[in-house]
Amino acid sequence: MIVKNTSQKTLAKEIQLNGIGLHSGSQIKLHLKPAEKDQGFVFIRTDLNPPVEVPALANYVSKTERMTTLTKDGVDIITTEHLLAALVGCSVNNCVIEIDGPEVPIMDGSSKEFVEEIQKVGVVEQQALQEVFIVQENLSIADPKTGSEIMIIPDDHISLTVMIDFETKVLGTQNAQLQKMEDFPKEIASSRTFSFLHELESLLDQDLIKGGDLNNAIVYVNKTLAKSNMDRLKKVFNKEDIKVKNNGILDNLTLNHPNEAARHKLLDVIGDLALIGMPIQGRIIANKPGHKINTDFAKEIQNLIRSTRKSNAPVVDLSAPPVMNVNQIMEMLPHRPPFLLVDKILELSETHVVGLKNVTMNETFFEGHFPGAPVMPGVLQIESMAQAGGVLVLSTVPDPENYLTFFMKIDNVKFKRPVSPGDTLIFKLELLTPIRRGICNMRGYAFVNGQVVSEGELMAQIVKRK
Repeated sequence: MIVKNTSQKTLAKEIQLNGIGLHSGSQIKLHLKPAEKDQGFVFIRTDLNPPVEVPALANYVSKTERMTTLTKDGVDIITTEHLLAALVGCSVNNCVIEIDGPEVPIMDGSSKEFVEEIQKVGVVEQQALQEVFIVQENLSIADPKTGSEIMIIPDDHISLTVMIDFETKVLGTQNAQLQKMEDFPKEIASSRTFSFLHELESLLDQDLIKGGDLNNAIVYVNKTLAKSNMDRLKKVFNKEDIKVKNNGILDNLTLNHPNEAARHKLLDVIGDLALIGMPIQGRIIANKPGHKINTDFAKEIQNLIRSTRKSNAPVVDLSAPPVMNVNQIMEMLPHRPPFLLVDKILELSETHVVGLKNVTMNETFFEGHFPGAPVMPGVLQIESMAQAGGVLVLSTVPDPENYLTFFMKIDNVKFKRPVSPGDTLIFKLELLTPIRRGICNMRGYAFVNGQVVSEGELMAQIVKRK
């Protein structure tokens, strides 16, 4: 289910950063800029003429070996995960990322420096509500070859649990948790990327990690290397000597957390799932995650969101007690039979409402619309929808019985299927913008059996009774 429950956010000011690309070794200039509402995250390669935009979406993922690479029209953006994790972890929804090369700078190998700069300038709310995908059933993806698995289960907020096991004595089995995204800057952001010492040889042979200097990665030593190989590494990283600490890591860095490797994998999961294109709500459990399974999972959720948008029908339990029954609705709305056209309120939050109308042959309008072929007038479908929306807007005042709700505008109305006696209409209305001065701007849908029968944009204002 897709809902809108918080205001969108962007950076309060522009941020400028410089750094080295881990794999290219190139000096990179990065500008993070405030973005318009609904823009999401988008990279812009400013070193090209004309500049090329690459949206930060999972369908643009091209490579996942040791990093996540986005590609559009042959143009790459490499190592996106740490920056995207920082933006998500700081509650940013919209950001333009200008970059003068193919690779996001590695900084210290974590999201820390990105987060610190974002916190310096701050974030601001925008005059639009953010869509959130709420998981309503268990979703999972697995890779039998690697033993990697990610699943998400319904919950009332987002949380993450990550478990890793590289089957090595030096690293062992680790796990990390993030109970709420607000804790990301403190608990996860400083967790740096890591590698095994023997892997550095392979990476160097592949002409990678040109920007590695042993200051932006934790290096675990799980087997002894030949002296010639150690001498090569000392030369590459300009070190007079390379030693191994008692805890099995090179003496270049001190761990920020005992389970820093697992926390970094959790950071990667957040950064890669940012490519879904909207925040998600649910409990994520990842076992041995990596960029490939992370981004494959992001694509799966993207596809689910697309199919959800096609119907956008709320999933409701008609046997459960309603949030408001018809008597409670009449305590709030001034409408009375035969013009009371909503029977139940099934869901109600600060930003959305789900209502129900049982359509029966007893409706007075069926007498003339039409004899022998009863069809509910489209204008009354919109009126029913508006009455459900009236409950949403009147729920924001302490004394709704003293207010009336009046239409101000109706736009983009469509009628897609006829509504007949015996149908159960389900209405879903969501705020398009926060309520200001009693003015409510909503997008509404009416469903029968999960199919859209009518939709439109409604603007109304509540006015105090004289």
